[in-house]
Amino acid sequence: MVTRRRLLLAGAAGSAAALVPAEWAVARSLAPPGPATAPAAVPLLAAGAVPKYVTPLAVPQVMPPVATGAGGDEYTIGLRQIRQQVLPASLPATAVWAFGSAAHPGTFRWPAPTVEARVDRPVRITWRNQLVDADGRHLPHLLPVDPTLHWANPAGGTEGRDSRSAARATPQGYAGPVPIVVHLHGGHNREEFDGYPDAWYLPDARDIPAGYARIGTSYQEFEARFTERAGGARWSPGAARFEYGNDQRATALWYHDHCLGLTRLSIYAGAAGFYLLRGGDADLPPGVLPGSVPDPDDPAGARPHEIPLLIQDRSFRADGHLHYPYAGPEGAGGSRDGTSAGGHPMVFGDTMVVNGATWPVLPVQRRRYRFRLLNGCNSRFLLVSIAAHPTARPARPVLPFWQVGSDGGFLPAPVEQGRLPLTIGSRVDVVVDFSDLPVGTELYLVNEGPDGPAGHSGQEPPVADPRTTGQILKFVVVERTGPDRSVPPEQVTLPAPPRLGPADRVRRLSLQHAGTAGHSGPLLGVVDERGRGVPLPWDAPVTEVVGLGTTEVWELHNFTGETHPIHLHQVQFEVVGRGRSHNQPPGPAERGLHDTVAVFPGSVTRIKARFDLPGRYAWHCHILEHEDDEMMRPYVVVPAGAPQTGGGGTAGHTSPPAPPGP
Repeated sequence: MVTRRRLLLAGAAGSAAALVPAEWAVARSLAPPGPATAPAAVPLLAAGAVPKYVTPLAVPQVMPPVATGAGGDEYTIGLRQIRQQVLPASLPATAVWAFGSAAHPGTFRWPAPTVEARVDRPVRITWRNQLVDADGRHLPHLLPVDPTLHWANPAGGTEGRDSRSAARATPQGYAGPVPIVVHLHGGHNREEFDGYPDAWYLPDARDIPAGYARIGTSYQEFEARFTERAGGARWSPGAARFEYGNDQRATALWYHDHCLGLTRLSIYAGAAGFYLLRGGDADLPPGVLPGSVPDPDDPAGARPHEIPLLIQDRSFRADGHLHYPYAGPEGAGGSRDGTSAGGHPMVFGDTMVVNGATWPVLPVQRRRYRFRLLNGCNSRFLLVSIAAHPTARPARPVLPFWQVGSDGGFLPAPVEQGRLPLTIGSRVDVVVDFSDLPVGTELYLVNEGPDGPAGHSGQEPPVADPRTTGQILKFVVVERTGPDRSVPPEQVTLPAPPRLGPADRVRRLSLQHAGTAGHSGPLLGVVDERGRGVPLPWDAPVTEVVGLGTTEVWELHNFTGETHPIHLHQVQFEVVGRGRSHNQPPGPAERGLHDTVAVFPGSVTRIKARFDLPGRYAWHCHILEHEDDEMMRPYVVVPAGAPQTGGGGTAGHTSPPAPPGP
C-alpha cells in the first residue's frame, strides 16, 4: 500500500521508481536548535511578513569574458560586497557578497553571472578577492566567524594558519580580512585549479594587520605548479589564476567559495554562480531541448527558455541584513556541543530564495522550458513538485518534471517524475511542458522536503512549513510569442553516459559521530577489519591514496542517524548500489554520472569512479556546516609505482610530481 509518507518521500511519477527512500524523513531528535541570541540589536524579520510573488525572477546574465581567441576564453572575476534587493522592494536591501566581471562593475550579483563554456575549449579565470572598501581597506565577514574551528585562520600567521585559534570566539567572531578560494564544483581539473580549501588568499588590502598570513598553506605550492607550466607567470597578490580544460561531458557545474572553515558563511552571503558547459559528443543538437539556441536579438546570448534556478534558504533581520544563527563556544555567550560550526549542527533559513530573490514569480509561455536546478542550501534537502495550490499538503503534482540530466550530464533516457528530490550541492536538468495550460493559470513550485535534518523517523515526516519554506516559486502562464520547435521530452533520445569498467579496488569508508571530548560531531573516516568506523579529522594522515588511472569502488558506510550528501572533487562517479547490503540498484534518475550523492543513515552507498588526474583533492559532506567542522578529508592520486602513503590534510602532505604541460 502506498501511504502518504511513502508518497511524499518516493519522488515517483508514472513508472518512475521510488527515488527518495524513507530515510529522508526528519529525525525529531536531530531537529535544529532555536535561533541563538543574536549579537546584533536588530530583531529578526518574520518570514510571514515577507510578501510572496511580487518580485520577478532574475535570470543570471552571461559572464562577459575579457578576451577570446583560438586558445580559449579569458575572464577576470572578482568577489565584492554589494547591496542587492533580495527582499521585495517594500523592504530594505541586503548586503551580500557577489561575483562579477572585474572589468564590468554592473555585473556583480548574487547569484553571479553564468560562465558559458564549451567542451574542450579552455577557460582561464583570474579569481580576485576584492573584499575591500572604497579606500582599499579590508572588509570583515558579513556573518560572525567562529575562529575556534579548524579554519584558514590568517591571524595565526604563517605558522598558525589553517588551524584552530587559541583565542576564544566572541559573539562577533573574527573581524579581520576574509580569505577565499574558488572551487568549480563538478569540474575535472588539475589540483592547483581545484580550489583546495587551504589554498586561500586574502584581499590585497592596504591595512592587513602585521603578522597575518596572507595566503594558505597550499597557495605557494600550487602557484609554483602554475608558474612552471606558464613559462614563469605568477599569480598577483589577492588573486589566483585558474585554468579549466573543460575535458568532460556537457553539463551544469557551479562555482563557489571553498575556503577552509568558511564555506558555509561565504556561500550563505552569496558567493556562488553557475558554469554551464556545452558541446562535445555528449550534447544534443541545437533545437532538441528548449533554450538550446541563444536569442539572436540578445547581444548577451540569453536563452529565454532555458533557466538556471539556484534554490537556497535564508533568514533576515528587519533592516534587510542576512541572519546566520551563532551560539559560539562555551564561555563566549553561547553553548557549543561540538557537533558543528558555531554550535549549530545545521542551519535552516525560514525564507526561500531563488536566484537571489525571495519567493519570486516567473511568467512562462505556453511552451516547453528547460530548468537547470541547483540545491544551493546550506543544510536543507529539497523535494519539489509543481502544484496548483501553494499550501495544500500533500501537494498534488499537476505537471511532471522530465529529468534529462544529473550532475555529470545527460541520463541514459528521460525520467518522468512528479516529485523531484534535490540533494544539497547537486544539479538536476529537467524539461517542463506548459503548452496545454490556459493563459492565466497560476502554478507553484513547492517543497515537501523536511524542515530539519533528513534522517530516520517512525512518524509522519514534518515536511517544510507550507506557509514559508514549503513554497519556492510561482509560475504564471502567458501566451506563446513564437513557435516551440523543441522535441517533446518523452521522445528525446539522450547520449548515454560512459560506463566504467571493473574496479581495481574497493574501499570501505565511514560517516559517523566522533564521540570524543574534542569533537562529537560527524566526521569521515575508514571502516576497520571488524566493520567498525574509525573517524578521522581533516588533518589526519591521508588514508585514501589512489593509483593514477585506476577505477575504485568506495563503500560509504553511514553510522550516523542522518542523511549526508557526499561530494568528491575532480571525478564524476556512478552510483552502483545502496541499502544495508548495498545491493539495491540505483533508480532511473541515478543511472547517470554524479559528483554528489545522498548517503542514507544505517546503510551503505556504493559509488565507482576512475581517477585520471594526479594530485591532492578533497571529499566531504556538502552540508556546509558539517564540511566546515571537519567532515572533510583529503585524498591523493599518485602515479603508478609511487608509495601508497600520504601526509595530513593541511601540512606535511606530499603531492605527486606535476604532469607535463598540455
